[in-house]
Amino acid sequence: MIVFLNGKFVGEDDAVVSVFDRGFLYGDGLFEAMLVKGGQPFGWNEHMERLGQGIEFLQLTVPFPMDGLRRLASELIQRNQMPEGILRLTISRGITGRGYSPKNAIRPAVVMSLHPAPVLDRRKMPRWRVITSSFRQASNDPLTRFKTANKLPQILARAEADLAGAQEAVLLNTDGFLAEGTTSNIFWVQDNAVCTPPLPTGALPGITRRFIIGLCVKLKVSWREKRAKADELRRAQGAFLTMTSMGVVEIESLDGCKLQRSPLVKKLWVAYRRLLDSFP
Repeated sequence: MIVFLNGKFVGEDDAVVSVFDRGFLYGDGLFEAMLVKGGQPFGWNEHMERLGQGIEFLQLTVPFPMDGLRRLASELIQRNQMPEGILRLTISRGITGRGYSPKNAIRPAVVMSLHPAPVLDRRKMPRWRVITSSFRQASNDPLTRFKTANKLPQILARAEADLAGAQEAVLLNTDGFLAEGTTSNIFWVQDNAVCTPPLPTGALPGITRRFIIGLCVKLKVSWREKRAKADELRRAQGAFLTMTSMGVVEIESLDGCKLQRSPLVKKLWVAYRRLLDSFP
């Protein structure tokens, strides 16, 4: 596999960063992962908008313009001959003196890599078993608006899911409300409306989340942001997750409790598949 690293295209074995890089030492950086279809990154502008907001918030230095990164991503896709896959872009602050201070950071690391996308059955919506994690997401934390390179709560929550034989874990926030999955946003159907946690609960402003809300508007499906406890998810008329890699995934069960199924979930799954099929 060929990897883009700091302005060069190199083999994956040669794609290395310093052991003193702050991304390695502290998770001091950001990343975005996007679906590649037909040789083009899906939702590039939306991903770059979120990345740009994160860069400004963390005050990172990026030695490439955003439009330049777009051209480099296309070249990486062509070099690897991978028109379908997952593109990951990672930016770290770089190297500083020892300690937490980001002062005088040098040589920020900019990395792009490609990975195979999950193979999906176009005729059948994926359904996952989900657990409620014991780990909590901070509520009203501005860092949850970005995909930072430090994801320890999500990693530990996913380890709990693996141990329980589940495909995903849901994190509550420090106030006890639903926040997000480890790599997904949460939606449920209540009173024939599609609900999702508001961003201040600790939910990432997911790109697929944004597209699904747009599809609700387009299809005239009622939707709203709602603070809710896990019990409300168990009593829902249906529930699903959204993520870049899988799109829409129906929640089959939560903590071993089978959930109801709603035709609205399938309707949005079909609509999102059609949106992807129309790209590029």
